[in-house]
Amino acid sequence: MEKQNTRAPIWTKNFISITLTQFIVFVAFYTLLTTLPLYVIKNLGRSEADGGLIVTVMLISAIIIRPLSALFLEKAGKKRGLLISVLAFTATTFLYIWIESFIPLLAVRFLHGLSFGIVTTATGAIAADVVPDNRRGEGLGYFAMANNLAVVVGPFIGLLLIQYVSFQTLFLLLSLIVLSGAVFSFIIDIPDNRRAASQVTKRKLSIHDLFEIKALPIALISTLVAISYSSILSYLSVYADAIGLAKASSYFFLVFAILMLLSRPYLGRSFDLKGPNFVILPGLFIFAIGLVLLGFTTSAWMLLLAAGFIGLGYGSLLPSFQTMAIQSAHPARSGHSTATFFTFYDIGVALGSVIWGAIAGIYSFTILYILSAGVAIVVVIVFTVYQRHHKKVTADQ
Repeated sequence: MEKQNTRAPIWTKNFISITLTQFIVFVAFYTLLTTLPLYVIKNLGRSEADGGLIVTVMLISAIIIRPLSALFLEKAGKKRGLLISVLAFTATTFLYIWIESFIPLLAVRFLHGLSFGIVTTATGAIAADVVPDNRRGEGLGYFAMANNLAVVVGPFIGLLLIQYVSFQTLFLLLSLIVLSGAVFSFIIDIPDNRRAASQVTKRKLSIHDLFEIKALPIALISTLVAISYSSILSYLSVYADAIGLAKASSYFFLVFAILMLLSRPYLGRSFDLKGPNFVILPGLFIFAIGLVLLGFTTSAWMLLLAAGFIGLGYGSLLPSFQTMAIQSAHPARSGHSTATFFTFYDIGVALGSVIWGAIAGIYSFTILYILSAGVAIVVVIVFTVYQRHHKKVTADQ
């Protein structure tokens, strides 16, 4: 405990650069995620189902490419793979400016998902490589804050700007943000791992080249978390608009971020010192409480109270599960572990977007968020069973 000051630093040039790259990419992702359904419904005259489809199609392409992205990073090298995918992501972002009909928008979203899947695999793998081993829970927790902070900044920018400017202006501004943010990916300085990869990939392609088997249990559990969280990602703006709280919805993510930022340093250190159960199980319960509160929201203060619970609860889950997935395998397989984790996480978000859309159409948003909370409670049970089994297997070895 008293030797903490001599520990290797987390906030190096490489770590700051990869975190800022992650942040910019996810700002663009979440801005589009929350505004495009409104664009599809209001500007293109399509249905709510089409609004959900525009979210799902990007996730589908990311899911398709993620298993191959780890193999691509082995062959190209993590730094080069990051640069190629970041530039592709930036170029695709500019295409939204000229899209004025639904089918071309679907095509652009599919293309965007391909580069997004590779970028986020590369950033996660590089972050795991540059963080000191004995501070991995804390370091990856800070790295995940870039994602969680983008959850706030992206929707806040999008939902605020569309009240004053056209969607085309929003797309232009977002493209310029992504372009400026791409600079950070060029600053990262890590060893080129292509030579070792070339020796590995001469053999016949196998399941191990696409997935990290040891990370699969945690990745599958994260799928359920993502299904639950997709009720926020895909439908919060639509729900808030339906109950007359559209303006307050932009501040939902601000409260979410404040609670997440305040709790993250303590939770990250607690993960390393006390283990995942100490962080994950309370986080799931608090997350579930927030979802139930959201389902019964009738005023702005209730919406923001729910945001506080959700930010405090969910803010600890994604980095904790990602850290467990990476720690389950050899450090050389960090790219595969990251790709495996986010492949199943994206599957959960995509499934959730479809499931919750159908439930909202048949029943109500109140039922939607109660069921979403129920999924979080199911994760408590599944994770507890997994941890007991894992400890038993480890003890027997």
